[in-house]
Amino acid sequence: MSEWVPFWPRTAAVGGVAVNHLYIAELALCTLILAMVVGMMATFCVRYRRGSAVSRAAPTQKSWGLEIGWTAGTLLAFLALFVWGAAMFLWLYRTPPGDIEIFVVGKQWMWQVQHPGGQREIDALHVPAGKTIRLVLASQDVIHSFFVPEFRLKRDAVPGTYQTVWFEADRTGQYRLECSEFCGTEHESLVAEGEALFRSYGCSGCHGAGSTVHAPALAGLYGRLVQLQDGSEVRADPRYIRDSILLPNKEIAAGYPPVMPSYAGQIGEGEMLKLLAYIQSLSR
Repeated sequence: MSEWVPFWPRTAAVGGVAVNHLYIAELALCTLILAMVVGMMATFCVRYRRGSAVSRAAPTQKSWGLEIGWTAGTLLAFLALFVWGAAMFLWLYRTPPGDIEIFVVGKQWMWQVQHPGGQREIDALHVPAGKTIRLVLASQDVIHSFFVPEFRLKRDAVPGTYQTVWFEADRTGQYRLECSEFCGTEHESLVAEGEALFRSYGCSGCHGAGSTVHAPALAGLYGRLVQLQDGSEVRADPRYIRDSILLPNKEIAAGYPPVMPSYAGQIGEGEMLKLLAYIQSLSR
């Protein structure tokens, strides 16, 4: 039905077609009621306009039958739409097993997709047409909302819970993958997240201002030259700081014992970027 409307947004999923039909039925009913109300208003405005010869002396007549029929008819029509919508809601939210199950994690500021074969995608999801796709949604930080407009698919990813959603694409193409949740302005900055990681990994125990361990101070470190034990110098750029965390014995600072443990295999690249942003902020 939606294909007959030239301005209707394109649809590329089985569930989207069903949602279109329900929405068109609601629009048609509301348009019909609006047309009847506006039509009667216009008729009375024209018929009883100033200067009209229509008699206004007739007594008021009761129209109970018309009013009851009008009310009952619209009530039954909207009840039918309610039953239709409730059945569709149960159909869409009763997730089938699916031909392919994919895990999706929402985080600042991306969707991270994990396929069953081990493939990973960021802000993209490649699936075959004609297959039932089952998504398991999770959130790493705040509420996100997985939204594909052309599929008429929208489901919230809530922290601490798993949400499931399914779809079946019925035509190939490229479609938008969005987050429709307005998260507000209270997201932690990269520096704040790096500071939290700095404490959680125990870095502040040695490199903090009140530490009793003989370790290099990080305040003012970023960007300056560092004297090494072999007499050479190296600039404290992102490469040096990253190697100092993952390969601490590669370039040992002069005057300090080689007691720094390696965090290789413990800190991922995403966390490394946050730590770098925090250490860089200490030099401002």
